[in-house]
Amino acid sequence: MKDQQHYIEPRQLCVGLYVHLDLGWAKRPFMFSSFKIQSEDQIRKLRQLGLDKIRYDPERSDCEPLPIYTSEKPKAEPAAQSAESAKTPQQQRLERLKQINAVIRICEQSFAHDVRIARELVRNLSAQPEAAVEEAETLVNRLVNSAVTKPDSVLHAVSGHHTTPDDYDHALNVAVLSLMLAKEIGVTASDARELGLAALFHDVSKEDIPQYKSFIDHRCENRARIAKDAGLSDTVQRLIMQHMEHVDGSGSPNRLTGAEMDPLAKVLSVVRAYNSLCNPNNPDNAMTPFDAITHMYVADHGKYDEQALNLLMKMLGIYPPGSVVQLSNGTYSIVMTANPESPQLPLTRIHHPTIPRETPLVLDLSKENGILIQSCLPPGQLPRKIFEYLRPTKRVSYYFVPRKMLDQPLPGIAWAHTPQ
Repeated sequence: MKDQQHYIEPRQLCVGLYVHLDLGWAKRPFMFSSFKIQSEDQIRKLRQLGLDKIRYDPERSDCEPLPIYTSEKPKAEPAAQSAESAKTPQQQRLERLKQINAVIRICEQSFAHDVRIARELVRNLSAQPEAAVEEAETLVNRLVNSAVTKPDSVLHAVSGHHTTPDDYDHALNVAVLSLMLAKEIGVTASDARELGLAALFHDVSKEDIPQYKSFIDHRCENRARIAKDAGLSDTVQRLIMQHMEHVDGSGSPNRLTGAEMDPLAKVLSVVRAYNSLCNPNNPDNAMTPFDAITHMYVADHGKYDEQALNLLMKMLGIYPPGSVVQLSNGTYSIVMTANPESPQLPLTRIHHPTIPRETPLVLDLSKENGILIQSCLPPGQLPRKIFEYLRPTKRVSYYFVPRKMLDQPLPGIAWAHTPQ
C-alpha cells in the first residue's frame, strides 16, 4: 500500500536510507525533518535522539535497513571529551545559528552606515570638494581593507532585515563589487583605492544630465570634469571617463577597444553593467543576479574583458548572492553569501514557516550533506505566502563579510530571540 508507513529501530540505520523525523525543529539535530542519510555521523546523531523507532521511506532509500540480530547489543556512544562535545546537537545548532545571524546583522548595519556616507559624498562633491574627497578616501580605505587586504572576505547580499527599503546606492554597490573583483584579479592596494574612488564618483552628475542616448558621451565627460575640479587623480578621472567603454569598441564616449582601455576601467565596466542589469532605474525591469550574469556571458560576451568577466562569475558563484532558489528537498531560499571554495554551496536564508522571519534560519549548504540548489527562479514565481516570508528585495545590494566570522564563535552578543 502506497501510504503505508514503515518504521525501523535505530540500530538498523545505515547510509542510504531516507528517514523522516516526527520531531519539531528544536528537538532534532538536523535542519530538515526528512532527508537521506549521507554519513556515519548522521547515524550517530540519530541514535542519540533516544527514539524507539524511526520512520523511513523504502521508495526513496538506496538500500534496505540493516537486519536485526537478537544477540546484538547496541554500541555505546563515546563519552564526552569536552564541554563542546557535551552539548546536545540541538544546542550546537542553535548556537551556530545565533553566530551566523550575528555576523549578518553586523554586516548589514555597516552597509546601511556606508550607504548614508556614500550619498552625502556624491551630493557634496561639487559644493565641498576638499571635504568630500577627504571623507571619500577614508571610506574607500576602509572598503579596501575589508575587500582586498583581508583574504577571507566574501560577498554577501544584504537581506534588508537590518536596513530600510531605501538603503540602496548604485555607487556604493559598484564600489563594493569592483573592489571584490580587484582582489580576484590581484591588483595592489594603491590601485584598488583609485578604483574605489572612481566607482564612488562615476555617477556623480547623472541627475544633472538628460537621460537619453545623445547625451551619453557628454555624461562621461561631465563626470570626469567634476572629478578633475574636485582634485581627484588623473587615474580616477580616466576611469570615470572610460567606465562605459567596451573592449569591442562599442562603448562610450570614445569607442575605445580593450587595448586602449585602462585595465582598471575594464573592471569598472563589467561591474557597472552587472549592477545595472540587476538594479535598473525601473525595478520592474530588473534581472535576477543569475539571469544577469548569464546575459553578460551569452548576449553581451564580447563587450567585456574576458578575464574580468570570468573572475566576476567566480566571485559571485554559480548562484550569485541575492538569487531566489529552490533546494533539492523542495525548500525555497535566498542565496545570502558566496562560498569561493564551493561555488554551488553558498549560505542561504530559508523559508521556515514556524520560525519568525526576523531571525531566519540560515543554511550553510557546504555543511549540510546531500542538500543542493535545484533551480533558480524569479521572485515573482514564489508562492504568495513564501514570497511574503522571504520578502526578496527589489534591488540587490552587496557588502563584505569575513568568512572566518561565520565559522568562529562570537562571545558577548545578546540575542532578542532564539528559535523555539
